[in-house]
Amino acid sequence: MASKQGKDISRRGFLRNSAWAAGAGLGALALGTRSSMVSGAVAPSDKITVGYIATGARPQQIMDAMLTVPQFEIVAVCDAYKGRVARAIERCGGRPKAYDDYTKILGDKSIDAVVIATPDHWHIQMAIEAIQAGKDVYIEKPLTFTVDEGVKLIEAVKGSDRILQVGSQGISTNAQKKAKEVIASGKLGQVTMVRAYYNRNTAGGAWIYPIPPDANEQTVDWKQFLGSAPAQPFNLERFFRWRCYKDYSGGIPTDLFVHLATTIHFVMNVAAPSMVMGMGGLYRWKSSRDVADTVNASLAYREGFMVNMSTTFNNTLSAGDGFQVLGTEGSLVIGENLTFTPETPMEDDRWVVRSWPSQLEQAYYADPKLIAYETAAKAREAAAKSEQIPFEPGDESTLAHVKSWLAAIQSRKQPYECVEVGHRAAAVAHMVNRSIQTQSAVLWDFDKQLIKA
Repeated sequence: MASKQGKDISRRGFLRNSAWAAGAGLGALALGTRSSMVSGAVAPSDKITVGYIATGARPQQIMDAMLTVPQFEIVAVCDAYKGRVARAIERCGGRPKAYDDYTKILGDKSIDAVVIATPDHWHIQMAIEAIQAGKDVYIEKPLTFTVDEGVKLIEAVKGSDRILQVGSQGISTNAQKKAKEVIASGKLGQVTMVRAYYNRNTAGGAWIYPIPPDANEQTVDWKQFLGSAPAQPFNLERFFRWRCYKDYSGGIPTDLFVHLATTIHFVMNVAAPSMVMGMGGLYRWKSSRDVADTVNASLAYREGFMVNMSTTFNNTLSAGDGFQVLGTEGSLVIGENLTFTPETPMEDDRWVVRSWPSQLEQAYYADPKLIAYETAAKAREAAAKSEQIPFEPGDESTLAHVKSWLAAIQSRKQPYECVEVGHRAAAVAHMVNRSIQTQSAVLWDFDKQLIKA
């Protein structure tokens, strides 16, 4: 294992000290935009070498993005299914070396950084060991499998000089950065409600993924997959559909609500909810699963607003994912585009005034102040139109997030989605699951950064 200070990072030092990194190039990179320097050649000695711990569907998406960034070189891959290792090596043009154990990647001093994209129950052990080995870390969400793990990982990062970024990629997009600006500007007025959702209606959307025909006890390392999880007989459904099982995943809250919470915390500039209440049910996808297929949660924030999060795997009326930020002066819908709709409320108390004595009712309608108010309100309503908020499209979300990690590695400054931010977003999921389990409200301890006992 490397020392607490980590191994030598001279390969990256040139980026931190160069005029490009100190000037506009790094700023452009942090914003997810390309520069001529980024797309240019990088000397082999200046590459950031990366090892992948797990090479399933999501990590290979990250890999696709990373392959377009010249500063990264993917040199090592490891997975408990041999077929994914072979495909990852093929995807990278044959460059990476296959490792049969992730600890060998951590022990290779020629590797600068790792991407950890395993099932959730492995995250804490691998992340801490990677930090101790002197590696910078990109770790897929959720950061943790249990809420107390987040505090342990925060201490591990603080006690090192390593960079750690969590992989909820939406916040690196220009759309969400612009949304944050719009909300901060006061354009929406007082925001008291945010709605966020993920909806799907397919087996794949419910994580009932197809299983490779060549998967068997010779091609799948079951013991390596299980790790600290409870012992189970060899089971391909558990291996390839691990999100469906409580032994390896927190289900909808940890897989999807963490994305929603990360974005809400970012655009609303808040840390964590003070109280969470959740409900969940398993209504349809009952085979190959023990986690809910429908979850609703209500969150209260001490900054003065509430959040509703919802996901169903049984309907797509509101397909995909989305955010509605509701303010007294207008609403902002956040997706690939940003749509602002102004509020045009108008008082109309006729149903009340009609019960007054006739003389008083007539005098009420004849009041010049009421006439002026209604005239102005109707004019505002006629003029009100939804508008698209313009912003530079920038990079696709995964590529933008990979570049954010690169910028953090180069500057040696933690990214926005650092260990603390990742811990609090994952904590939202753990609070939802705790509420579902206990059928009660769950409170957050801001001092301890843990669920209140």
